[in-house]
Parts: sequence; C-alpha cells; structure tokens
Amino acid sequence: MSRSSSPRTTQELAMEGQKYLEETIEYAFQILSSMNDELCNPVLWSTSPSAASASPNAPSSNGDATSDNSNHHPDSAAATAGALEEARFRYKNAVAALRTILTAIPNSQKAKTFDAGSAASPADEAEIEKLEERATSLRRELANKNLHLKTLIDQLRDLITDISTWQSPFST
Repeated sequence: MSRSSSPRTTQELAMEGQKYLEETIEYAFQILSSMNDELCNPVLWSTSPSAASASPNAPSSNGDATSDNSNHHPDSAAATAGALEEARFRYKNAVAALRTILTAIPNSQKAKTFDAGSAASPADEAEIEKLEERATSLRRELANKNLHLKTLIDQLRDLITDISTWQSPFST
C-alpha cells in the first residue's frame, strides 16, 4: 500500500486524503442509514437487546421474499445490528487512515523543503499554500461531520430510550 522507498508528494497525499474523506463520509452515511433502518422497522423496536445480541453470527438479511417473516425477527435484528457495527468499524478505520494522511502532509512538505532547499518556485509555494488550506478545510469538515454524527447518535439513544419507555409493560 504505502511506498516506503520514496516519500510521497503532498499532492499524492492530498489525493489519498480526499479518497479517505470520501470513504469516511460514505461510512458515516451507512451508519445513519443503518440507524434509520432500525428506527423505521417496528419489528425491531420490541426486540429485547439480549435477543439481538444472542446470535451475533446470524446470517444477514438479504431481502429474500421467500423468507418466513415470523422467523425473520431475530435474524433481522442481528443483521441490522451487524450492518451498523460494520459501518461503525469501517468509519473508524477510514477516520484513522485520514488522520494518518493529514499528519503525513506537513511531514512531506518539510521533506520537500529540505530536498529543494530555497529553490522552490513561487508556483510550488502557491500549490503548497493551497493544499495546506485544503487540508485545514478537510480537518474542519471532518470535525463538523463527527460532531453532527455524535449529535445524531445521541438523539437516536434518546429516541430508543423513549420508545422503550412507551413499550414498557409497567406504563399506564
């Protein structure tokens, strides 16, 4: 994956960073979609947490129209939870990779500065400045998206708590 024999240029790192940012956004969307699927499926609301976690190796739901809905309840809960966990895992990996790239960009610029000495052209300096601004912008965008995702997850927790309270056999 990474080329250790020759250092990557800032532009290569920026392109790779953009790829990881796009993956991060995609996986964040998958997390939200999985949470939406869970909230939109009333069958999953009455599932006890122990039923959903009792079979972590349950086969995932494949949308087969011939499957029996009466037996689909635990598998559906496990598949939904599995999809959410997989999306969270991929999201965390993409964020970690993006952070690695973002920290590598200043190091590559320092290496480039040492290699080029004072012979850097104004065009290169303008490109470096532009890439630094882009990296800063990507960091801010990632921080905002993480904050938004955290808010949505907190809201989901509150909603699940409310729903479980409404379905409690002790409510009057």
